[in-house]
Amino acid sequence: MKTKALRLYGAKDLRTEEFELPEITDDEILAEVISDSICMSTYKCAMLGEKHKRVPKNVHENPVIMGHEFAGNIVKVGKNHQDKFKPGMKFTLQPALNYKGTMWSPGYSYPYFGGDCTYTIIPSEVMELGCLFEYKGDAYFEASLAEPMSCSIGASHAAFHTKMGVYHHDMGIKEGGKMAILAGAGPMGLGMIDYTLHGDRRPSMLVVTDINEARLARARELFTEEDAKNSGVELRFVNTANMENAAEYLREISGGGYDDVFAYAPITPVVEMASDILGRDGCLSFFAGPTDPTFSARLNYYDVHYNSTHVIGTTGGNTADMLESLALTAANRIHPAVMITHVGGLNCAGETTLNLPSIPGGKKLIYTHVEMPLTAIEDFGRLGETDPRFAKLDEICKANNGLWCKAAEDYVLANWKAE
Repeated sequence: MKTKALRLYGAKDLRTEEFELPEITDDEILAEVISDSICMSTYKCAMLGEKHKRVPKNVHENPVIMGHEFAGNIVKVGKNHQDKFKPGMKFTLQPALNYKGTMWSPGYSYPYFGGDCTYTIIPSEVMELGCLFEYKGDAYFEASLAEPMSCSIGASHAAFHTKMGVYHHDMGIKEGGKMAILAGAGPMGLGMIDYTLHGDRRPSMLVVTDINEARLARARELFTEEDAKNSGVELRFVNTANMENAAEYLREISGGGYDDVFAYAPITPVVEMASDILGRDGCLSFFAGPTDPTFSARLNYYDVHYNSTHVIGTTGGNTADMLESLALTAANRIHPAVMITHVGGLNCAGETTLNLPSIPGGKKLIYTHVEMPLTAIEDFGRLGETDPRFAKLDEICKANNGLWCKAAEDYVLANWKAE
């Protein structure tokens, strides 16, 4: 079986190549990948190459397939897994394997296992760990986005709080508390807003900051104050770009500080602001991972000692978080499509990955059997003036509040097939 894949050979060295996959063993599964969403972590992997903790040191000689947020169809099942998985099943998976203490993961570590390809071989450890799931939903993109949504779900669960005089941690954000998401109007922040408003455990107040007014305006469209109020949450969006003392203002509107603060950008001023606005027993969740191993920021240790403030960092969700993401999506409680702003084919995956920070908007969704330039959803109408296919996509998305949807996915898969 031949596959076409985007492979990493080293730092900033990505190549789209066609090659033969080996025959699967009794412990492996051959799968067709349909969709993969590009994560900022994939960009970091491409920039660092073999210096990345998940990338093998010999990647120059043994390249790995990129992409870890993917979904598709099972094609062939090794005999050891035929009792649970069948050809034709849709699938998605949890890429954070943590197998026997290693950091190996699809999209970083495996020569035949990743999401930026047409066909992939799923190794035995994925099934051993229970990280391969049958997907019973309709849209492949929602299964792809279950992984990034699970990262925010995991961060919410990883937050913790204490009680004076008792050596016990209450896990999760403080129910009915005050919560802030700093640099929170990007794609991952939008997912966290969605989960915070529509998950089972909610704060009484959610403040979302950013310095990009266009991103904040889009967030306000997607999540209205009225919608939040119906969920029992007071929602505020704050542009901190030109504020003389943003931390002071944020503390003031919260009534003295926040129980949970999530830093969604690995930028020193963001992390320090997060520290500055913590209330008593406040939990600072450092969500966005830096590429610089020497990254640091000031933390108020007076508050750590006297006000029991504390810090937690997460690098992804676990299997339970992934299943929760899929269940909430199936129940129409959360909508991963809020994260997607661009769509393209495998032909543009490499360039998109290498330039990800400079491409505005949210998640970039790749359809691996499609040849299509990376295109912003907001540009469909303009491009439709010369290409009727884009005009149709524009019509479909506008009928869905400007969001990507299954009808749009079906149309792309039918009308942009790769040669």
